[in-house]
Amino acid sequence: MRRFPTVLILAALALGLPMLAAAHDNDIDKINGTAQVDAGQQVGDVSTVNGAVRIGAGASVQKADTVNGSIELGDRAQAQSLETVNGGITMGSTSRVRGEVSAVNGAIRLAKDADVGGKLDNVNGTIDLEAAHVAGGIETVAGDITIGANSRVEGGILVDKPHGWFSSSSRTPIVVIGPHAVVTGTLEFRREVVLKVSDSAQIGTVKGATPVKFSGATP
Repeated sequence: MRRFPTVLILAALALGLPMLAAAHDNDIDKINGTAQVDAGQQVGDVSTVNGAVRIGAGASVQKADTVNGSIELGDRAQAQSLETVNGGITMGSTSRVRGEVSAVNGAIRLAKDADVGGKLDNVNGTIDLEAAHVAGGIETVAGDITIGANSRVEGGILVDKPHGWFSSSSRTPIVVIGPHAVVTGTLEFRREVVLKVSDSAQIGTVKGATPVKFSGATP
């Protein structure tokens, strides 16, 4: 799993000390509050501690990150990357992230035609794609994964074994590959999972699990 920037971790532990990174004129930095980007607005980095990041429809930002808060990327909005600790991430319809989308202890949901150019990863929390695209693969430790109908994932799927703080996680993740979904690359499972694959889906090599076929819209 990718490490989060040291400044975010320190900020979380300090419960709201000022961010250490230098800000530019068009950056948005908040503490103990929501960082809001209005619809159609173009800004630089957007950061907050103990608050959400909300990016309006059609807006464009560089990096968006938060500690103890969620990130919402509106319909048709764009970002370079999204990162959160202790919060979920939602990408609206036809939204685009050119790089990585990463969460710790939070669900990630991609609406119809959302596009991620890099990796999509979390530790805990569901990952749900609705006819969406991920170019850099998907990774999790304890989250359920649903690759919804007509979604496409390149770079495979990795469900890693629990380690560190998460070594006590004993719940078996459920991975569903829906109708007409495509997952290229290796699907690697380093812990026990339940893998359900639609009979109309296309997947790459599977390591560490036995696919169970299903027909219809859902298992």
